[in-house]
Amino acid sequence: MKKKMLTKEERLKALELLKELYPEAESELDFNNPFELLIATILAAQCTDKRVNQVTQELFKHFKTPEDFIPLTDVELEKWIKSCGFYKNKSKNILATCRILVEKHGGEVPKQREELMELPGVGRKTANVVMSNVFGEDAIAVDTHVFRVSNRIGLANADNVDLTEKQLMKNIPKKEWSDAHHWLIFHGRRVCKARKPSCEICSLTDLCLFYLRNCK
Repeated sequence: MKKKMLTKEERLKALELLKELYPEAESELDFNNPFELLIATILAAQCTDKRVNQVTQELFKHFKTPEDFIPLTDVELEKWIKSCGFYKNKSKNILATCRILVEKHGGEVPKQREELMELPGVGRKTANVVMSNVFGEDAIAVDTHVFRVSNRIGLANADNVDLTEKQLMKNIPKKEWSDAHHWLIFHGRRVCKARKPSCEICSLTDLCLFYLRNCK
């Protein structure tokens, strides 16, 4: 019977290796405050952080607060964010979010996950990114990299992001949730890539279930 997940001892070893590989891992989105991270994370859906940073570098020079965005029409905002992809939906969501922030939260980004998830364009992943990176809450945001890498290694064994998050919350010490999120993203972008993982340079091959099943 094929092993589905790493043992507790193996999980801790895998996490230690990831920590050693990426000790300075943090969000690669550029932001100066909770609002900027919220907008950047909405824009990052189906888009690279590099592209989002290029867009927000100019966007945030002109629009710094929710109040600054509200006078814009959907079409006007679309021109600023078009290169991020899915720009029509993102424009609608960002402007609707800004209105709610002003009308319901005094222009501030709420700190509660439930309130964040009530904002248009904000799902659990985006809410967790904001809570973890600007409010210091322990959280695991399961994006495509975290989903792929954690299930390949054996830190999780799930076919959807929600179950993956639940398993990671159980299998990773809470104090390391936020850091582990960044370690997994860094590993996914640099080594454990979607189409062709670079197993030949990976430090986790002695543990990784994907490697042991497919490459050894």
